[in-house]
Amino acid sequence: MQALNFPPQNWQLSLKNLITDPKELFAILDLPKELLPAAERASTLFDLRVPREFVALMRKGDPKDPLLAQVLPLEQEFEERSGFIEDPLNEAASRPTAGVVHKYKDRVLLILSGACAINCRYCFRRHFPYSDNQISGTAREQALTYIRSNSDIKEVILSGGDPLVASDTRLEQLINDLAAIPHIERLRVHTRLPVVIPSRITDRLLEILGKTRLQTALVLHINHSREISTELERACQQMRQAGVTLLNQAVILRNVNDQAAIQVELSRSLYRIGILPYYLFLFDPVKGASHFDIEESDAKTLAAQMQSELPGYLMPRLAKEIPNRPSKTLILPDIQ
Repeated sequence: MQALNFPPQNWQLSLKNLITDPKELFAILDLPKELLPAAERASTLFDLRVPREFVALMRKGDPKDPLLAQVLPLEQEFEERSGFIEDPLNEAASRPTAGVVHKYKDRVLLILSGACAINCRYCFRRHFPYSDNQISGTAREQALTYIRSNSDIKEVILSGGDPLVASDTRLEQLINDLAAIPHIERLRVHTRLPVVIPSRITDRLLEILGKTRLQTALVLHINHSREISTELERACQQMRQAGVTLLNQAVILRNVNDQAAIQVELSRSLYRIGILPYYLFLFDPVKGASHFDIEESDAKTLAAQMQSELPGYLMPRLAKEIPNRPSKTLILPDIQ
């Protein structure tokens, strides 16, 4: 676990100062210049966006750094592969109103923001029509009306983009509105922002999450133990003190974290800072990112190797999302 060695600053300033030009990223990390033209071409498919704090955790001069691999645009993104599509989870069929995704009976997902602090190249929503699916203005009231009218819904999941791109004021207003709905019991926030910009965990946000009557869980997205900085550890300690349950979900990515030793170290590192491993997902077949995919049989072997080294409470559930099923599909490790 390493410190960022990065000047502390306001998280909103960090969002304004993202690295978006491949030339700048290459200069900062001293990457091989011959890779730059491909990175520039691929960034026209899906913008480069990465916080300087996250770049500070990467190894200079190493184009195969596992953190860099998650954000570096590559020529392979132009490859067409059968079965890799723009909406791999068929979320378009589960949107009863703008900004609402309702796939599972007792929980509903709200697209609070289409913006992210970081564009992960493997993102299954890299083609998502965010401009038509954000809960603001009229869409916000329609979303709340939908939730109020469906008493089967017990949990609301804030997602995006990244919901923590929203201001503390906006988050507080929405959480208060959700808490006023009697049948809502739980609030879940899916975010990568505290990982890549730890200063996002403000005192005000901690107060908001700590005072709501809703049981609150923050689900972080950490794929590799080197993403865990001392600043993130401090933020996690503060969130736990506020009464927030911390979980992690990761996705298996070729040449990033598809080795048992990497996944075992990730689970152990997560627990050291108070985060429970939750899900380990098979890759969603999104167009433009097929080079991250591994075979399901290899994922099952990987999980079996992890299971032989980890106690049960540190073993994330291996799973995949299959469109139109009523829940995640759990995958059993291939134990020999």
